Amino acid sequence: MKTLQIVTTAYRCNIEEQDDPVLWISQAMKAAGADLHVLLEGQAVDYAAKGQEASGLSFGGKKQTQPPRIEDDLKRLVATGAQVFALEEDVAARGLERADLIEGIKGASLADLPRLFAGYNRIWRW
Repeated sequence: MKTLQIVTTAYRCNIEEQDDPVLWISQAMKAAGADLHVLLEGQAVDYAAKGQEASGLSFGGKKQTQPPRIEDDLKRLVATGAQVFALEEDVAARGLERADLIEGIKGASLADLPRLFAGYNRIWRW
């Protein structure tokens, strides 16, 4: 069954984890043979921006010694053959352009969503 994971909330669990749990489980499921793809929308389109660096991440006196590497996670996901889409209207609302996005990220507009959704058996929103 073909599954689309819609990720809306960005930087979930980054205080205690070194990755986004939805992207992590998507990679694991794809590696196990799932036909799984991702749509980034809302604040999660920030994930698609190139050059993010979180090595100085700290909260009060707690330094995150294993900071998230979302760009690498998305590149690995694309390399598995998963299609990763970013909602174009949300990308533009954040002042990002196509050239600012990680290679392999595909655009999808709000008008494209009904057709995109019709291509999946399951759609999960996070």
